Amino acid sequence: MMHSRILWRPSMKLSDRILQISESNTTRLMGIVNQLKAEGKQIISFNAGEPDFAAPKPITDATIQAIQDGHTKYGAVPGEPWLRAAIAEKVGKENGIVAKPENILVANGSKQVLYNVFQAICNPGDEVIVLKPYWVTFPEGIRLAGGVPVFVDTVDHQPDVNLIKAAITHRTKAILVNSPNNPTGAVYSREALYEIGKLAVEKQIYVISDEAYEGLVYDGEKHISMAALDPAFAPWVLTTQTFSKSYCMTGYRVGYLLAPKDELKAINNLHSHLTGNVCTFAQYGALAALKMDPAIMQGMQETFQRRLDLAYPLCAELFDTVRPKGAFYLFPNVEKYLGDRFGDDEALTEYLLQEAQVAVVPGSSFGAPGHLRISFSTGEEAIAEGFARIKAALAKA
Repeated sequence: MMHSRILWRPSMKLSDRILQISESNTTRLMGIVNQLKAEGKQIISFNAGEPDFAAPKPITDATIQAIQDGHTKYGAVPGEPWLRAAIAEKVGKENGIVAKPENILVANGSKQVLYNVFQAICNPGDEVIVLKPYWVTFPEGIRLAGGVPVFVDTVDHQPDVNLIKAAITHRTKAILVNSPNNPTGAVYSREALYEIGKLAVEKQIYVISDEAYEGLVYDGEKHISMAALDPAFAPWVLTTQTFSKSYCMTGYRVGYLLAPKDELKAINNLHSHLTGNVCTFAQYGALAALKMDPAIMQGMQETFQRRLDLAYPLCAELFDTVRPKGAFYLFPNVEKYLGDRFGDDEALTEYLLQEAQVAVVPGSSFGAPGHLRISFSTGEEAIAEGFARIKAALAKA
C-alpha cells in the first residue's frame, strides 16, 4: 500500500499550469512514425515539419571548425555580438526592418523565443489573439505564461481584421500572426498585415510576428515583415525568425527575436535564468548561413516549388484544397470523407497510417477539425507514391 502511494503522489503534486497542457501532437506523431520505420514499415512521412535536406556544407564546416578552435564555452546571453550584428544587417537588407544588435536576442529556436515573449508580456488572465488554424505550440505557450488564447477564424486562410477587432477586450495583450503560416501555407497579404499593425497601434497592444518560414515562398509571392511596413509599428511588433527552416538547421536550435530595447532587455533577463546563451558553436554555423552564397538556399526553394507543383494537383484531386504560397504544407478540407466512414479527422489520420502507411497530421491539432496537414517536404517520388496510396485507401473505405 505504501509503495502505491509513493508511485501516485508525484503526479498529484504537479502544478496546475503543467496539468493544463498536453504533449505536442506533431512531435508525438513523429515519434510513432519513427518507431514504425524502425520496425521496417515503409512509411511515407507527409507529417514532416522540417526540410528533408541536410544543413549546407558551409554551415557544418563552420560548426566543426568552431568546435576544433575551442569555441565550446559559455557565451554572451543575448547571443554573440558578431551574430547579432549579422542578423541586424540581414533583416535590414532582406526584410526592411531597421534594427540594431541591441534589438536582437538569439534563443534556442523560435519556439523558445515565443515562450520567452509570452512569459514577458502576459499577466494572469491576459489575452492573446491567435488566428486559426494555428501552430500547435501557440496556445500551450500562452497558457504556460498564465495567459488566455483567444481564437479568431481566418477567411480562406487570410486574416479578417474586423473579426480580430471584434475579439479585442480590455484584457488583450497581443495579436499573434504567423506568415508564412503553419499549417496552411498561407502568406498573409501586405494589406491585411498593415491593417493589423494599424489596429495594434490604435489599441496599444503587441503584435507577435512569427516568420519562421520566411525563406520558403512560392509562385512569385513575397514575404512581408510587418515591422517593415510603417515606422509607427516598431514599438509594438515583436518579430521572431529562425535558422531552422530556411537554412535546414532544425537541430541547431537557433532562432532570434527582434524587439524594442526595453522589451528586449526584460526578455533577456528571463533568458539569462532560463537557458543562458545558445550553444556557442551553433552560432558559428548560424553566422556561416548568413554569409554563404544565397544560391545554395535558392536551389532548395526551387526544389520545394517543383514539389508543390506536383503535390497540389494530386491533393486537389482528392480533397478541397487551397493552394499554399509558403512553408511546405497543404491543408485540405476532408469533411466529405468524415461521418459514416470516419468519425473525425483523427480517425482518418489513423486509417491512412495503418491502411496506406502514409503519415499525415489531423487538422484538429491546429484548431481546424475536418482538415489534414500534408507536408511536401519529401522527394517527388515519395509525393507521387504517397498520394497514390491515399487514393487507393480512400477507395477501399
